Amino acid sequence: MKGYQENFSLQHPEIYFNGDGRAPKAEKMLRILRDALGPDLRPLHALDIGCSTGAMCQVLADHFGEVTGIDIDRPAIEYANRTHGSDRLRFLIGDAMQTGLDSDSIDVVVCAHVYEHVPDPVRMMAEIHRVLRVGGVCYFAAENRFVWREGDYRLPLLSVMPKWLAHHYLRLAGKADHYYETLLTYWQLKRLTAAFKREDYTRRVVAEPDTFAATDMVPPGSWRQRIALALIDHAYWLFPNYLWILRKPG
Repeated sequence: MKGYQENFSLQHPEIYFNGDGRAPKAEKMLRILRDALGPDLRPLHALDIGCSTGAMCQVLADHFGEVTGIDIDRPAIEYANRTHGSDRLRFLIGDAMQTGLDSDSIDVVVCAHVYEHVPDPVRMMAEIHRVLRVGGVCYFAAENRFVWREGDYRLPLLSVMPKWLAHHYLRLAGKADHYYETLLTYWQLKRLTAAFKREDYTRRVVAEPDTFAATDMVPPGSWRQRIALALIDHAYWLFPNYLWILRKPG
């Protein structure tokens, strides 16, 4: 089994120590969660798995009664506690595969583009299932392996290559020495989340970008929106990113 990526935030400080770009993503997430759970999120306890420096959690804390962020990245969590920590917002250094939190104690788990970074995503999803209350949901944003340009390193076809070739590709591009991430296909992601009732928001967000604060990604009436809808309708397995609400069944 691969180990964790240590100090991941220090490898990408321009992303994780700059909260400016996180607020729009948090707004999209909040719109989807309110659609799935109702408008009032204040009675709920949210857990952000892979929270890094906590910028997303800071936004969520304005809407939830309690927010917990967890990450294996010690420098990121120390920064998050110094910068964002409060009575209703706490950050823990911990393992997404074994959080140490009580079973059935969380109403909402945020797992946004995290599965490819953990040593064992199956164990992570089992842990999410364990800590969620019955009827609780996981906001699951996931990148498809069949994507033209991989999201972390922005290199064409990186995720579809065999690992040994991807390592060489990253080194030649001057991006890293090792391709750690492991992206899954649509069918593999369905199997990964099989313990949950899946509510697919991908098409709705693309079709209704105003409703879900996604106009920056999918301008209404644009060629980008038309192409995205056609791809979802006719070759969903090739769509680059999926937005799912995973509900823990009773």
